[in-house]
Amino acid sequence: MLLVGNFLSGSKKNQSVCEDLAIRLSAAGWSVITTSRNPGRVTRLINMVATAWRRRNEYTLAQVDVFSGPAFLWAEAACATIQRAGKPYVLTLRGGGLPAFAERWPRRVGRLLQSAAAVTTPSRYLLEQMSPYRCDLSLLPNPLDLNSYRVRLRENLRPRIVWLRAFHEIYNPSLAPQVISLLVRDFPDVRMTMIGPDKGDGSLQAMKEMADELGVADRIELPGRVAKTAVADWLDKGDIFLNTTKVDNTPVSVMEAMASGLCVVSTDVGGIPYLLEHERDALLVPPGDAQRMAEAVSRLLTEPDLARRLSHNARQKAEQFDWSVMFPQWETLLMSVAGKSQ
Repeated sequence: MLLVGNFLSGSKKNQSVCEDLAIRLSAAGWSVITTSRNPGRVTRLINMVATAWRRRNEYTLAQVDVFSGPAFLWAEAACATIQRAGKPYVLTLRGGGLPAFAERWPRRVGRLLQSAAAVTTPSRYLLEQMSPYRCDLSLLPNPLDLNSYRVRLRENLRPRIVWLRAFHEIYNPSLAPQVISLLVRDFPDVRMTMIGPDKGDGSLQAMKEMADELGVADRIELPGRVAKTAVADWLDKGDIFLNTTKVDNTPVSVMEAMASGLCVVSTDVGGIPYLLEHERDALLVPPGDAQRMAEAVSRLLTEPDLARRLSHNARQKAEQFDWSVMFPQWETLLMSVAGKSQ
């Protein structure tokens, strides 16, 4: 089995779903080849193509992650090489930006999707949005190892908020201090922990400047990137999870918060409304609206019945995504593709 994606946890990046899948497949007895661990974009592309061709006699089938933007080229190049080697491949669609990218490049996207033996998507949002380019997409949600998270039912909440994403413009981190500034009057001991790596586009600095301007910088803790194994401990310190993103699909960070029993307040963009149900397992607000987001947080802090319901239902939904549920579905799909290629 050849897996093509971002295997960058060794470069101090978060461990990706494809890395988790590689580990699970290996543990189940599969012979697994992965590419690429190269942090540089060009070297990563070269390594993906070179590995797919050089090791063509060592794998029976491949799985390739597909992202939008320049990264779409990686999938195209890798798949062209795998196809030249005469091997079938499964595509996995990732990222909330794919529908917009596909509208811009419909033939290019359609050609790649049609060339695969199967195409999976982690969200109903992408399943719906990408079905015009291929009608038989398979829904395989991003899995979680629920045993890794310390579940705690939240009801009488403390004003302790967690934000867990990369500091990048699409995740709108500057919205977070705006929300905190609106909460201070009614909840003077409000605190927020913002966890994640700096993507280098100026978003982290912009967030810090916003926090200074609003006078809430001393209320925000910035531990930076944390190890995957430490995420559960950081989540356990909070009661409310804030997701401020402008573009999204099925974010693992939100699913991790659900698995831990945190009460989620999120923007309602992209695939979020397909993952979360307003008033049942989360509170959803329009993107960029600090006032609405602060009001949602305030409701959780003053309505224990609401907090209890959201916390309980979020954990129940997260249980559907456990690896014990999802891995057999992955194996069934891959074995089916491998069997057809014999």
